[in-house]
Amino acid sequence: MDDSGPVPDGNSPDPSIAGKLPEVINIVENGDLILDVTLENSKDTIRSARVAQSRLPRGEARSAPKKSTRLAFRVSLKVLKGQSKYFDRLLTDSRFKEAKDISNTFAALSLKNVKPEAAEAKDLPWIKIQDDDQATHYANRDGALSDLFRILHGKEVVTKQVTMPFITTLAVLADRFDCAATVSKSLTANLKFKWPVTSRKPVRDEIPVMSRNNEDILRQKILVAWLLNQPARFQAATKEIIMNGSCQWSPFAEDDGAKDAIWWYLQDGIEEELQVRRQCILNTIASVQRHFIKLYTSRTRQCKLGYDSSSACDSYQLGEIFKFLTNKNLMFLVDFSPGSLDSIADTSLLQIETVITTLKQCPSYQIDKNHTNCGLRTRMLPILDFIQGLLSANSIPITRIAWKNNRQSVAWLPPDDAKGKALEEAKPFTFTRSMAGDQRLRFENALGADKFAKEVFTASSWEWTAEDQDRPSTTPRFILK
Repeated sequence: MDDSGPVPDGNSPDPSIAGKLPEVINIVENGDLILDVTLENSKDTIRSARVAQSRLPRGEARSAPKKSTRLAFRVSLKVLKGQSKYFDRLLTDSRFKEAKDISNTFAALSLKNVKPEAAEAKDLPWIKIQDDDQATHYANRDGALSDLFRILHGKEVVTKQVTMPFITTLAVLADRFDCAATVSKSLTANLKFKWPVTSRKPVRDEIPVMSRNNEDILRQKILVAWLLNQPARFQAATKEIIMNGSCQWSPFAEDDGAKDAIWWYLQDGIEEELQVRRQCILNTIASVQRHFIKLYTSRTRQCKLGYDSSSACDSYQLGEIFKFLTNKNLMFLVDFSPGSLDSIADTSLLQIETVITTLKQCPSYQIDKNHTNCGLRTRMLPILDFIQGLLSANSIPITRIAWKNNRQSVAWLPPDDAKGKALEEAKPFTFTRSMAGDQRLRFENALGADKFAKEVFTASSWEWTAEDQDRPSTTPRFILK
């Protein structure tokens, strides 16, 4: 998106376009400045817009997208300077050609004893602006741009159907012209926009997976909340994508031109941080099943029935554990043949809550009626409840204020120059029975839970069978304070 200077002659539009000027949209009747805007659309954007329009009900208004659209807006220079830092610098700093042309045009009008507010549109300074669809892939940006200027001038928007793509385009334009604060206030007070719901409710006998369209909207919500300073929306949306996953994070992801939109790679390090937080949580949950498989495959007897302790019981439990996890697609058997890698499912959209719920369905397998509590279920349920409690901590999603002001202290992903140090500082985590019974972890926003959750999910390793008893150990324990 490039800005070009105004016309060479400060008193009139470019002679090459004189006589075919666009119709002027009066944002204010007595405006003293004309913004000559050219909106350009790519072939892919036009094609997508036409497909979307073909799906509209009959009789609904349609506007055919164009490769290039030229609009002229009569606006107030004073208002633009007061509402937008971008226009304040561009239109008043004498180092810019735009500011010089405005001064020259106003001087020419003064010689004619004509006030800019009363002058004809063709006699006012025309400032040329170009905008492409690279960031939004939204063909009908003219409506969003028109309403942006109306919002800056304290006017009501005219767009009747305020959709998520419209709001996203409005936010991107507000960020470009450095007027996000005014647009954010209008979004809450005047537009009263109803944010779309994107979370997928579980359906019986169906694995809930976020659709491509739902993720597209969810990512737009994250971007809008970030650009327009909507902290509560931002926190909720970032947690939603962490818990649901993203097709963008799949190792099997294909190159899709539609994903070139700005929200498909979130700015300011947000994209990488969201992916890392999800990976840390999934690694922690997966360590639970790996831990118990390791125990049951070791030579240490897991059956604890005294004289009735049996290695056959351990073998039986191990077989049932493997069968349960593979049937639920929570574990995949891979051998040394390259083709066996095809049996691994894409888990980029696997819902974290679904994983925990599925693990809790593990039955209480018994080799006979005497061997109770020998299996995985009894030992794993307290751990899953513990992890599920930590997932309600505020440190799971990204907090906008903290990320804006003190990113290094809240980031799970260390900066490149501190990754080695972060790996050295990562500590093993030891689970104890007192942690499982800690009532504070059952409530949201529990005191100390935020830092504790981050330490658990970013631990270097996990010990899930430790007991609360005094014994020599080199493994440090985390204490919720």
